[in-house]
Amino acid sequence: MNELVSVVIPVRDGGRFLAAAIESVLAQDYEPLEAIVVDDGSTDDSFDTATKFGSPVRLVSQAAQGVAAALNHGVQQSSGGLLAFVDADDLWTPGKLNRQAALLAEQPGLDAVFGHAEHFRGDDPTVITIRAQPAYSKGTMLIRRAAYDRAGAFSSEWRLGEFVDWYARAVDAGVSSVMLPDVLLLRRVHDNNMGVLHRADHGDYARVLKAVLDRRRAT
Repeated sequence: MNELVSVVIPVRDGGRFLAAAIESVLAQDYEPLEAIVVDDGSTDDSFDTATKFGSPVRLVSQAAQGVAAALNHGVQQSSGGLLAFVDADDLWTPGKLNRQAALLAEQPGLDAVFGHAEHFRGDDPTVITIRAQPAYSKGTMLIRRAAYDRAGAFSSEWRLGEFVDWYARAVDAGVSSVMLPDVLLLRRVHDNNMGVLHRADHGDYARVLKAVLDRRRAT
């Protein structure tokens, strides 16, 4: 029997693309599956968009606290033994979860599975701007809950780079992973990407890496 996969989808003012992201999750040929949309203080139609999907999707809301807090809230509300994440403007490829879950089932000592990602611009996912590349990102990851817990929750200290910080802690905690050659994620490039909206915070990446190095030196 397959293990329940909990998918956390954080969103703030992402109603334009949210439906497509949810649909890419619900189209997965894997069961059982729960999708949890965490509305992080949206002022657009994100809440209404998620509500239209009904029971396949559970919607939780919080005051605007940032993506890390939204991810953590979603994990807290979830019940699956396997955890996955996708941003509200990205898309999963068909069969993503089946390939990853099968590998975890075959290898009990394996903690997480990642895959490749491609980038596309705007509304047409067939117009690829960056071809397949290995992606250690939350959008390609499927991880056992116990392994996620070993690394701990996402840090709200960072506006950008929360996954870089989390992944470094996961490596330090001994979380084992493999990289599939398959394209599992299509990343959408548009004018409202977090990296575009928060250009002034790009220094977070350098600060995250410094914090990682400092922590490793201390231990």
